[in-house]
Amino acid sequence: MRIEGENGAPVSPGSSAASNSSADEMIENENQSLRDRVADLEKKVHEQTDEIMCLRSTLADVLRRISTIEGARALANNHAGGRATPTKDTVRLRHNNSDSARDVSKRASSYLPGRSPSSTQISRRGVHYQSTSSLYSDGHSSSSVSPAPSPSPTQANNPHPVHTARHTTPSPSPFASPARPHQLGVLNKRWASTSDFATPAHHQYHHLAPSPTPTNSQLARAKEAQYNGEEGIVKMYLRGRPINLYVPTPMRETYVPNGPSSSPPAKLKLEWVYGYRGRDCRNNVYQLPTGEIVYFVAAVVVLYNVEDQMQRHYLGHTDDIKCLAVHPNKLLIATGQTAGHDRRDARPHIRVWDSVSLNTLHVIGISDIERSVACLAFSKADGGSLLVAVDEAPDHNMSVWDWSRGERGYKLLETKCSADQVLAVDFSPVDRSTIITCGKNHISFWNYESGMLAKRMGVFENRERPKYVTSISFTDTGNVISGDSNGNLLIWQRGGNTVYKMVRGAHDGPVFSILVQKDGGIITGGKDGRIVEWDRDLERTGNVIEIPEQYGSPRVVTSGRGSQLVVGTTRNCVLGGTFTFPLRPVMQGHTEELWALAPHPGHHQFLTAGYDRTCYLWDTMAHTIVWSKDIGEHAQSAAFSNNGEIVIIGTTSGRWFVMDSETREMYSQHQDGNEPIQVLKFSPNGQYLAVGSRDNNIYIYQVSEDCRKYTRVGRCQAKVRRARYQSASSVGHSSFVTHLDWSADSQFLQTNSGDYELLFWNAGLCRQIAQTSQMRDVEWATQSCTLTFATLGIWPEGTDGTDINTCAKANQMDLLATGDDFGKIKLFASPACQQRARCLEYGGHSSHVTAVGFLQDDSRMISTGGRDTAVMQWVVSSNSSSSHR
Repeated sequence: MRIEGENGAPVSPGSSAASNSSADEMIENENQSLRDRVADLEKKVHEQTDEIMCLRSTLADVLRRISTIEGARALANNHAGGRATPTKDTVRLRHNNSDSARDVSKRASSYLPGRSPSSTQISRRGVHYQSTSSLYSDGHSSSSVSPAPSPSPTQANNPHPVHTARHTTPSPSPFASPARPHQLGVLNKRWASTSDFATPAHHQYHHLAPSPTPTNSQLARAKEAQYNGEEGIVKMYLRGRPINLYVPTPMRETYVPNGPSSSPPAKLKLEWVYGYRGRDCRNNVYQLPTGEIVYFVAAVVVLYNVEDQMQRHYLGHTDDIKCLAVHPNKLLIATGQTAGHDRRDARPHIRVWDSVSLNTLHVIGISDIERSVACLAFSKADGGSLLVAVDEAPDHNMSVWDWSRGERGYKLLETKCSADQVLAVDFSPVDRSTIITCGKNHISFWNYESGMLAKRMGVFENRERPKYVTSISFTDTGNVISGDSNGNLLIWQRGGNTVYKMVRGAHDGPVFSILVQKDGGIITGGKDGRIVEWDRDLERTGNVIEIPEQYGSPRVVTSGRGSQLVVGTTRNCVLGGTFTFPLRPVMQGHTEELWALAPHPGHHQFLTAGYDRTCYLWDTMAHTIVWSKDIGEHAQSAAFSNNGEIVIIGTTSGRWFVMDSETREMYSQHQDGNEPIQVLKFSPNGQYLAVGSRDNNIYIYQVSEDCRKYTRVGRCQAKVRRARYQSASSVGHSSFVTHLDWSADSQFLQTNSGDYELLFWNAGLCRQIAQTSQMRDVEWATQSCTLTFATLGIWPEGTDGTDINTCAKANQMDLLATGDDFGKIKLFASPACQQRARCLEYGGHSSHVTAVGFLQDDSRMISTGGRDTAVMQWVVSSNSSSSHR
């Protein structure tokens, strides 16, 4: 073969090979140069992305602070026109905007720029319980005004009705999944959320739309109250059982059971939430660029600025929040909730919302998620355009969403994830199509391509297969790090499904959390209560944090500001610190069902206690725990002495303790039966203590020696008396005591029981007053009994008698608050003696509200949730718009 050059001269084969080699070398050099340039460009892009994120977070912080200042001014103006409150309160409040600055009927369609607002609106159907918002409502922020009053069923006769806009139902998407009939069948009670707006905006999901008047068929299901004007008796019905209530003498001639009622003279605004859900949730604490820590408890997402000691709250959810994910831009947040009590408004779903304005952007999966959202994650490699969610249904279905398409997002695909429990899901930070899930008996590697998900199970080969893969994270190169129930750490190489490296015994027990830092370093937290630092090659650096047992084990470890760590624990605490400085509690809360609440009679403090055997004394001004005390038993009730020096704690075993409220010294303990002590209350003159028990009895004690000595006077109990020629009849409660009140002169008691009785007693003699009509004009020092003439209007239509758990009257205002089984708090004008009295309704709790109480100056109201373990502090402000309907 003859090879010629350009001038026709022959070229030797050796010379040709050298030329080709030189050309290849040049191409390789150019390719390497190109790769270096691309790497430099990627580095600059990442740096610019960080700068943009920093600028956006700074802007968000500026907006938040401006809103705080405006809110403080609005609150000051509000107090200037009404009742004065301490100056500290105003400083502590954030994002309170005046009523005139609110447009509660509109919202911005999306956070993303350039997106036009949608005109589609969600319809609202009439439901039984009166509520101020629904699942489709928006702007869920506690940083604004309180909702408008709920209308009464008799509102049709109101000469000044509340006008509401009608909404049209959007047409269903052709890709939407049909609602599951068996899912909807188990949801049977109303559970709506109340909220307000932080900033004026246009809103897709309409808010505060009052429920329409109940239909005639609904009204026919319950008997109306009947009034006998001659005897001055109004007869109400609970579950078909008549209850006679005596109308006070001044009202006998003018009283009408179904007459108009007054609006509450005040409204509430959520100021502070005590508690965190770490006992059974993972990956739910994050530090935002604005300096706020975001986490959740009950149905509230809390944004807590520790430095400024301020909280904001997202109140869009209607039931327990189970998971949380932060968008790569650090400003958008997705939260998922469990199924609730109402077939329409508490279906499990995901909400995507703006952490700056607290406006809801999208509500996803209303008809697609069956039971609860177990875990969530945004995609990272593509800037967060996708959202993956795992359902807690038996098949643990995993769905991938284009969350920003339309009001309810667009489901790209759905597939069965695993027959076993799924604990975590995450997108790869470098491969857009890679998703990892882990849980019981598995770790799965998913590849999303052409609308399909290909699944590969993790192969442990000859290594011990763990019962649970408890946590996952990604390195900056795309490798997967997993932690398991055996305490081991495993590295899975990018693109593969086999173990690349293993570290045995990283923790003594399950590895709950894995944090990969920006410099490639790794931090892990385990059930053994240790937080361990590793280098990028998983070699120990020697830095270890031992968390005190009282705070629990680290459930989640995340990066804070600078070198700080933020840790959520299994005992519902949020801690902050570094490897150099010890962790300190940022937020603490109860860990089990919560029942006892006692506001301090002289200070801005209150006490709570529950089934976790722990009592906390809280300061409402500093938002901190003054002290805590382990009493060794499940607590059921509590009460302060009139001077505030002594606190009484009642337990589920029938024992109650006398304790110094400052030193926590136990003075004595007493035993009354073997059933829970349901209620404790001192008489107004401080000379007696009434103890209501689940054994149907009320025990009366004489108080002496500065409330340190207690002598039993007698027992108000169920007896059987037999008169001559007459059959036996029962006297006293035939069921457990639920509530009691002292008269203002400390002579009488009124008590309620579990079978809907209202009885009256002579406290000094421990005798029941049979002629109850004699008690119609008695003035009562408190109003905690839920079945009285003054509380007739708090009972909604169709109630079964157990729906309302707690009731409290303000000390200086004609204001009545209730808490019910649906997680709702309602405010009424006191007395609420007209059927279905007008009220304001508030959400936030995801469990039955077990107690409500006002501070001594009525500046705050406290509420406690049962199984949600949350304690909520509400600001009470005068309602200038109160009027008769």
